[in-house]
Amino acid sequence: MIFGNLKTLGEYPFLDAQIRECFAYAASHDLLGYERGSYPIDGERLFVNVVEYTTTAPENRFWEAHRQYLDLHLMLRGEEQIDLNFIGNMEQKEFVPQDDFLPLEGEKNGSAVLREGDFLICFPSDGHRTAVAVGEPCAVKKAIFKIRI
Repeated sequence: MIFGNLKTLGEYPFLDAQIRECFAYAASHDLLGYERGSYPIDGERLFVNVVEYTTTAPENRFWEAHRQYLDLHLMLRGEEQIDLNFIGNMEQKEFVPQDDFLPLEGEKNGSAVLREGDFLICFPSDGHRTAVAVGEPCAVKKAIFKIRI
């Protein structure tokens, strides 16, 4: 996983071209103005899901990971905690290929708090639990870029 902020992208010259493509897309499009939904960038190779929700207590959320796509979470508005652990430390349930969804059970090993301009890149070995409230529940708008690996 890689946690950072758009203001410090220059510190990540090693990022894969497809990941840099997501940041270029975000810089040239008004993602905050997008309605909720999925937007193709390059077919199934690269697309972005724009989501809006209210954060909640961790016990109301679920753990997940993916095998076919990297997730690049980019916070547009609000704040949320994303709990993290490596899938090797967790109980892996049955993978759902059509949804690229690997359900997990376990405890957090750490977390990242995303605020406007922050990003978190989750690789296939990174279990994550999103939409966890930082203090009180908060309305969030976020872009989740899906990058086929």
